[in-house]
Amino acid sequence: MTLVPNNEYATKRTRMHIKPIWRIGLAVTLAVATSVAAADDLSSTNEVSPSSLKHLSLEALMNLDITSVSKRPEPYLQAPAAIQVITQDDIRRSGATSIPEALRLAPNLEVAQVNSHDWAISARGFNNTSANKLLVMIDGRNIYTPLFAGVFWDAQQVLLEDIDRIEVVSGPGGTLWGANAVNGVINVVTKSSRDTQGLYVSGAAGTFLQDYGAVRYGGQLSSNLFYRVYAQRSDRNGTETPAGGTVPDRWDMTQGGFRMDYYPSVSDTMTLQGDAYGGFEGHTPKTGINGQNMIGRWSHVISPESDWQIQAYFDRTWRRVPNSFSEDLKTYDLDFQHRFEIGQRNNLLWGLGYRDYDDHTASTPGLLFIPPARNLQLFSGFLQDEITIVPEKLKLTLGSKLEHNDFSGWEYQPSGRLAWTPDTKQTVWGAVSRAVRSPSRIDSDLAARTPAVTLVNNPNFDSEKCYAFELGYRLAPRTDTTLSVSTYYNIYDQLRSLDAKPDGTLILGNNFKGETAGVEFSADYRPIDRWRLRGGYTYLYKHLISDGTPGVVASVREGDDPEHQVLIQSVLDLPLNFQFDCVARYVDRLTDPRVPAYLTADVRLGWEFQKHFELSLVAQNLTGPHGEFGSGLTAVDIPRSYYAMLAYRY
Repeated sequence: MTLVPNNEYATKRTRMHIKPIWRIGLAVTLAVATSVAAADDLSSTNEVSPSSLKHLSLEALMNLDITSVSKRPEPYLQAPAAIQVITQDDIRRSGATSIPEALRLAPNLEVAQVNSHDWAISARGFNNTSANKLLVMIDGRNIYTPLFAGVFWDAQQVLLEDIDRIEVVSGPGGTLWGANAVNGVINVVTKSSRDTQGLYVSGAAGTFLQDYGAVRYGGQLSSNLFYRVYAQRSDRNGTETPAGGTVPDRWDMTQGGFRMDYYPSVSDTMTLQGDAYGGFEGHTPKTGINGQNMIGRWSHVISPESDWQIQAYFDRTWRRVPNSFSEDLKTYDLDFQHRFEIGQRNNLLWGLGYRDYDDHTASTPGLLFIPPARNLQLFSGFLQDEITIVPEKLKLTLGSKLEHNDFSGWEYQPSGRLAWTPDTKQTVWGAVSRAVRSPSRIDSDLAARTPAVTLVNNPNFDSEKCYAFELGYRLAPRTDTTLSVSTYYNIYDQLRSLDAKPDGTLILGNNFKGETAGVEFSADYRPIDRWRLRGGYTYLYKHLISDGTPGVVASVREGDDPEHQVLIQSVLDLPLNFQFDCVARYVDRLTDPRVPAYLTADVRLGWEFQKHFELSLVAQNLTGPHGEFGSGLTAVDIPRSYYAMLAYRY
């Protein structure tokens, strides 16, 4: 991991290029024309399977319960936040083969592939390979690393077939989820083992995804005890240089795991699940990664107005990067939450949490962490009250989280949300929040000593602060259409900076500040029962400046973000159980390091046959190789690729 200084104090506005947008319009028009022509040929005697119609139903999506906004189930249409839901069918029909590829389907995210195994993923700006303002969870397990306050995406290899949905909230979520939920929250929710009974086997082969295999079996030990076990392996080829050469960044990964769900009564649900993985990246010397995790959860419903949940997990990750560093991290987490009502108008949610990080690093003489090992503790508690002002119409939610970490001490993260629901088809909401990004080991402990540069560690590095203002509207004018628009304005203070000391050494400080503003628009439309369109557009403005402290050199790793993004996904069922799907996306240019804008598309042709089999032919990045993140010596092109996958479900 390296520090890449930003040589400009500000990320400036850029003009949207008319030509790329015109090209998108032409591509979409051709795709729609082709799909409509195919739809017109559909015979009334050809029927789509009931499961397909269910997945395409927008009414089902509007009534889908999501949990990431309020830590309790609530209908998607009424959630007072900028949220996108990626369903299992969205993932399968996109041809995605990993969680980062699936996250491309959320129009409120920035997702850039850096090389074969690394990704830059963020929301509302500040995107890079060590993005640190986005909180990510898998079934309630926080996959954050205190090394850089972000996510190692190459280590997150959930079996995509078992994902129920991915909830993506853009905007602060610190009141409920804690530090680092500054610009958004991603919550990957997998299916209960009760819903994954039977055998699933799949295999794939192709050019970039060279080979892939997965097997999962779900069974029942008693009338109320269910389980599943799985294993999967993938091998991915290297990316390309801009000149067409091969980049030595091949990647292989093997993972297996289990899940058990026990329902001792109608009021109780107990879950135990775990995973183990290992893999290698690059050529000799290879980067090696492996890890294990285990999570247990007990949920109890006291009444329709009251419930509680207790959860504990252990997570170990190990990574060795040759000639750079290695890390062995063990995480222990315990969390409790309780919901209850007071009278007819107050719905209270409170919780307590404790987390312990046992982190050990080994470094090179030129790059080291001081001290090399740390035991970090995090204590937290939160309280949130949902106040009904006008029954079924107007609600005010107030709350705050209080945390204590070993770097910056006590942190508070309050928020207020007002939601007006004039009827069951629309919600208007607004929010004011304060969120923090707590220090990481890179901020506080990293030091570098080379002939050219000396970076000293900064044990006094403070947390970054964000003050966010949001306004949104979600509408379902008809049963075949949903629309959503969110606007925001964020003020940031004490952002990370690279500062020159009087003796010529460098140090990481908190001497940058800035603001972001933007609009996020999304839509979901079903012209006919067999055809669904979804997607969105985002606009981002970001401006960072020094706070005037002498010696500030630049902001560091504070992101390289597109000003404009467009996403369109088309899902079409054809006669004879054929499927034709397309995902097109336009990403505006990046400014520092400079990466050109690109337009590309993924296309999938699927066929369900013999009741239990599904064959998929997928082409990715049809417009050809293109860069998505990084320049100069770190620049790579993501190649055009093809693969075929055969799946069996019984």
